[in-house]
Amino acid sequence: MLRILGLGLAAIALMGAAPADWRPLDPENTLVIGTTKGQVVVELRPEFAPQGVARIKLLAREGVYDGLQFHRVIDGFVAQTGNPNNRDGGTSKHPDLPPEFSFRIAAELATVVVERSDAREGFVGATPFQAVSAGEQALRPDPRIRGWGAYCPGVMGMGRQADPGTANSEIFFMRAPARRLDHEYTVVGRVVSGLEAIRTVAVGEPPKVPDLMLKVRMLADLPQAERPRIEVMDTGGAAFQAKVAALKRQKGAAFSICDVEVSSRVR
Repeated sequence: MLRILGLGLAAIALMGAAPADWRPLDPENTLVIGTTKGQVVVELRPEFAPQGVARIKLLAREGVYDGLQFHRVIDGFVAQTGNPNNRDGGTSKHPDLPPEFSFRIAAELATVVVERSDAREGFVGATPFQAVSAGEQALRPDPRIRGWGAYCPGVMGMGRQADPGTANSEIFFMRAPARRLDHEYTVVGRVVSGLEAIRTVAVGEPPKVPDLMLKVRMLADLPQAERPRIEVMDTGGAAFQAKVAALKRQKGAAFSICDVEVSSRVR
């Protein structure tokens, strides 16, 4: 039996989705997190932050994230974890990373859903981004899209200290949109399954009884029988475009990229 996750608005468009409207996850860029609130699956985006994604994969494979607390959780904002000492400022044995607040990617890798005179918004995989306008892009010799990750619900970022070049092991998940973080923190991916777990971890700075990341693994490292069987809606497909169109009609001038959830399904 097919189970659709996160239908939200425009459910009719999703129910009409054909098999071609769905895509599998890349096992080498999918993080599977077992938490005390349930399983969370994250699609990582090396196109946005190659060094940040490589670090998260390394720490997952080293077991650094296993058993760590969600040590800072703010209602309507973020769930923060990944510090080996379970406090802000804790780091791994590896050196700090430079900021990866913006990126340049080939246009064919992105799906643009909002075109404005001052900016464009869209997706690479399931992760939202904002970019310079098509007009500004045309003034430059480099044809690649110049953009940055958009901090919408479910987006995963790397924490840091005051210095922009201090990302190390800390990660955080958006429980709600906070676009003020754009350009300030490195975006590494987005939750494609299990956002409800992120939204229900215990709140506090620190929480009285913190929830935990019990086990963090790369999908590629899991035995076939243990791999979550998740597919994600293809943002280039007809069903996704219909969903976006329905949202635009409903939201009108208030529509933004953070209104769009890229749905997933389990077979």
